[in-house]
Amino acid sequence: MKVARRPEELGEVKRVAAVGSFDGVHRGHRRVIDEARALGPVTVVTFWPHPRIVLGYHVELLSTLERRLELLEEGGVDEALVVEFTPELAGRDPAEFADSILRRIGADTIVVGEDFRFGRAAAGDPELLRRLGFDVHTVPLLAGVSSTEIRNLLREGDVVSAAALLGHPPEVEGTVVLGEQRGGTLGYPTANLAVAPDLLVPAYGIYAGSALGHRAAISIGVNPHYGGDERRIEPYLLDFDGDLYGQRLVVELWQRLRDERAFESEEELVRQIARDVDQTRGARRPE
Repeated sequence: MKVARRPEELGEVKRVAAVGSFDGVHRGHRRVIDEARALGPVTVVTFWPHPRIVLGYHVELLSTLERRLELLEEGGVDEALVVEFTPELAGRDPAEFADSILRRIGADTIVVGEDFRFGRAAAGDPELLRRLGFDVHTVPLLAGVSSTEIRNLLREGDVVSAAALLGHPPEVEGTVVLGEQRGGTLGYPTANLAVAPDLLVPAYGIYAGSALGHRAAISIGVNPHYGGDERRIEPYLLDFDGDLYGQRLVVELWQRLRDERAFESEEELVRQIARDVDQTRGARRPE
């Protein structure tokens, strides 16, 4: 998939463009992309940073930009234009907004969700795009599927229900950094993930999931057994032997196994970790 940061990198040729933020690339987003694919090769026009963040709202993102682009490519997108969303862009008249982005890449067919809004004071809508001469296809919202609802489910730790709305398991992404290396002394060496501050991290607890093609038992929380107070995301990759320091890691969350808690002894903790690992081996990947 070709990724451009400026319209001129794509050039002005006739295009089908799917437009939106596409945070998490959930099932509703995929309906928009599928509708566009039925009309021809797809160019996604998406925005970074998230428009609501630029407008002053607090938003916990479901995916990084890098992961969003990977998911779009997996969904069959041919090109992506990542538009830098700024206060100046937000303040443009909707017609100017359309001219400066959509017309400059030659997009004459536009596919959006039915609630799509753009331009100053969110005054632009699909009907305005039609009046401006675009062939506009609006895709009905998928009942119950929204980034907001997915965020709510993840804050509760309900990764199975979140996966049903996403169409894929929820993920936590970060870079592996040096941790306290306590897991190795217990026989279960974990990777310590540094996660971008605006990325949503699900409710504290122990999860089954996967990373790098290996099943993983994942601890999200503060390690109460050791009196911790700093949030840590620590996957233990089953049957993995290697150095992960400095690597980007995308961790799928399949099932929440239990709350995190302190134990009477380190031996009891190790026995519980062994049970967590056994459950992880039997966990099913949600779709």
